[in-house]
Amino acid sequence: MIALVEPGPELSPDHIARYSRQLMLPGFGETAQRRLRAARVLVIGAGGLGSALVPALAGSGVGTIGVIDDDVVELSNLHRQLSHGVDDIGRSKVGSLADTVRDIDPGILVRPYRERATAETLPGILAEYDLLVDGSDNFPTRYLADDAARLAGKPLVWGSILRFQGQVGVAVPEVGFRDLFPVPPAADEVLSCELGGVLASLCTAIGSFMATEVVKLIAGIGEPLVGRVLFYDALTARTREIGFERADEAEPVNGLIDYELFCGTGSGRSDDAAASVSAAEVLRLQREGRVRLLDVREPHETLLRGISGAEALPLGALREGQDPAPGDGSLIVFCEQDPRSRRAVQVLRERGIEARYLVGGIGAFAAVGGETEGGGAADEASARKESE
Repeated sequence: MIALVEPGPELSPDHIARYSRQLMLPGFGETAQRRLRAARVLVIGAGGLGSALVPALAGSGVGTIGVIDDDVVELSNLHRQLSHGVDDIGRSKVGSLADTVRDIDPGILVRPYRERATAETLPGILAEYDLLVDGSDNFPTRYLADDAARLAGKPLVWGSILRFQGQVGVAVPEVGFRDLFPVPPAADEVLSCELGGVLASLCTAIGSFMATEVVKLIAGIGEPLVGRVLFYDALTARTREIGFERADEAEPVNGLIDYELFCGTGSGRSDDAAASVSAAEVLRLQREGRVRLLDVREPHETLLRGISGAEALPLGALREGQDPAPGDGSLIVFCEQDPRSRRAVQVLRERGIEARYLVGGIGAFAAVGGETEGGGAADEASARKESE
């Protein structure tokens, strides 16, 4: 394969000593190491993946590393974001990660960008780099990174993690993340590490895979994951690979867009959307003890499957004038899917009772890891009733 970066100056004796174990690799050698030293790599995210892959890039000898992240270090980060420590709590993640790189090699140039990667900020920053790495934790940023790299004519290495599984891929202008996922998943179906959890060592594993792809692209060795995505399951210690290509009917990327709106996570919502809440958000509120759940299905449905602690008040009784019991926390209404809960929210709001409905109903809640009780889903008659 063709190396991405031209070789830099001759290595000093200190550099030769530092990278001696890497220089002796078959097919690598001093030229590859000089390419790494001359390379400029931009990384989105200084969290679980970023704090694993950035030190690996530094250890490999990448000469310039930029890191974009606007977050600060929290106690809950430390189990998996191993570049940060207790003394870093409250600090910017990019500042903490920059110090980690300097401890590895003070000669590496680290550029911390304490801001969010957006359609407005990313292109200008990326113009100064050879390659983009996306270690973000959300779909809007993943689509942004893919489009920005494609428009800039630069490769992108991306990764994602959740619970016990991770994915890694390489995008180039000809084929990329958008070709693998042409349509973003529904916002209420997306589970974050905050809600779904993540195995600490998975961050290190996927981050290492990503760093390896970066080194291969820069040095011109091996076969990068272009047109392929690698899936890793930590529980079974198995990997599998899926190949994909540019679809003939795929629309060209001509510019950057509103990615929050594209992925359904933006603030510009309709009145109906303002009365809704995703299953992932309900799960978060429930764990924080800041939610009241109102089940507007029929009694026989609640026996089949329900959510612990939810108040039962069938839609018919609500329409006849019965109100839910008062209480603290956001009032979230749900049914099997969501048609009845939408109507219930309209009734409640007409009475001056603030409420929102759970998009996708109890099925969506269970899909993102919410605990349900009972024997199973509602019967076929109830499912038909939902569609009326």
